[in-house]
Amino acid sequence: MKIAYTIAPGQGDTDLLLERVATQLAAKGFRTCGTVQINTEMSDGPCDMDVRVLPDGPVLRISQNLGAGSRGCRLDPTILEIAVDLVSKTLDLGADLLIVNKFGKQEAGGRGFRTVIADALERDVPVIVGVSALNLCAFEEFAGSDIMRLAPNTAVISDWYFNCVDNMRLASGDVFMI
Repeated sequence: MKIAYTIAPGQGDTDLLLERVATQLAAKGFRTCGTVQINTEMSDGPCDMDVRVLPDGPVLRISQNLGAGSRGCRLDPTILEIAVDLVSKTLDLGADLLIVNKFGKQEAGGRGFRTVIADALERDVPVIVGVSALNLCAFEEFAGSDIMRLAPNTAVISDWYFNCVDNMRLASGDVFMI
């Protein structure tokens, strides 16, 4: 199975890392699908959270404004499901890599991108997922023992992806150059 995850140390660092990976691979002609998260810092409270559906958008606001005193989860699950549906349709068109910005609370609870991840793996499309320490156990339980943890580094993630591509092409007998 070709599934890996990464955990970057700082808040928002995984989001920035996966966005760079998506941009670099797209520039080389690879078809990425999935989501990358874009956080917009707010002076009066928590950041706004948007996801860009790969490869070319749209950008969807997945956070909701719950008011100044709120402490609950700000994720808008309805908008997340719209993103999931758009990614699923993009995957149906063909993709070289699925990038999921976060295996979060929705995925840990059996919803969100779980089905899309499973569909990609069934189609032999490599998957890279951002995971927080909070949801790591749920991700490991979902993904099984064939997952690989990658250092939060664009070169490491790209090397892993190219290794997946090499192994797929060798298994099929194709000769290629990247």
